[in-house]
Amino acid sequence: MSYSTDPRAARSREAILVAARRLLASEGPGAVTHQRVSQEAGVGRATVYRHWPRSEQLLLDVMDGADLPLFKDPETPVRPWLHRQLRQMADDLMPPAVAGLSLTLMQSALWDPEIARRRDESNKVIRERIHAAIRSAVAARELESDADPADLTAMLVGPIVYRTAMQREAVSDGLIDRLLDGVGTWRR
Repeated sequence: MSYSTDPRAARSREAILVAARRLLASEGPGAVTHQRVSQEAGVGRATVYRHWPRSEQLLLDVMDGADLPLFKDPETPVRPWLHRQLRQMADDLMPPAVAGLSLTLMQSALWDPEIARRRDESNKVIRERIHAAIRSAVAARELESDADPADLTAMLVGPIVYRTAMQREAVSDGLIDRLLDGVGTWRR
């Protein structure tokens, strides 16, 4: 029987993912080790290593398949909608477990081509969604801006990631407003 179709392998893989999600949510990315996950899932450590040779790979698979909920389906007026999306992102990044995971994955992407590919896919989705929102605001004459989509994403998202993950401080609504003001001239 093939490894990929072996029902026992599929069951152990799912048990490992469930255990890893539980550990990530309750204790953060540092808890997602082969030893801890194997104990939580009730499988041998070798089984975890067989499916995921490195912890970062397991972390990515734990998050994989979940659609990025932010910046979907822009609403008009765009500015308040975009403010709410940025507020949600900032709040989601504040827990230490999420901030730590973000930094771990950013660092891992420097050396691991698969992690870098997944990071690039996520970045592309965020950039395209923010660009669609900005295009909508420009078309509705709510915003005047000719900035590059990659620049806009960096201008809006970068400071939030820095404040939450690097400085470990909350993002104020005033900061979000200043970020939005930086992308162009808004008509209110």
